[in-house]
Amino acid sequence: MSSEGELRDLYQELILDHGRRPRNFSPMPDASAKAEGFNPLCGDRVTVFVKTEGERIGAVSFQGSGCAISTASASLMTERLKGMTRTEAQGLLDRFHAMVISEPGKPLPADLGKLEVLGGVREFPMRVKCATLAWHALKSALEQGGGTVSTE
Repeated sequence: MSSEGELRDLYQELILDHGRRPRNFSPMPDASAKAEGFNPLCGDRVTVFVKTEGERIGAVSFQGSGCAISTASASLMTERLKGMTRTEAQGLLDRFHAMVISEPGKPLPADLGKLEVLGGVREFPMRVKCATLAWHALKSALEQGGGTVSTE
């Protein structure tokens, strides 16, 4: 097996792991803000909870139901965001979005870490909305303190 094939298998395993056993999957009663996301095409639903400490994200969690891509993306997002400032979180969101909408074969944006495992969705445009749903909800929570966002 080629190293590219091995890497693809590793990425798939990480997505399946986070899809089956999501991290930070719980409500947060003392959240500073929360927002809901809904993808009407496939039925994915997510609520993202954020607790800020000044400009920093002290904690982030989510709840909802969706496909493995949607759940894994939300899980990986929550792991990565803790401790970031709002500005850093927005920069990460922008880089993540650029990755999933870029043409296959183009270099990935820098500093995505484990989030790179979701880069494969760019080969499947219908799955981009699954991967970005929690991120859009996060943006709404940070900017507006809540509400519902839709992928349509």
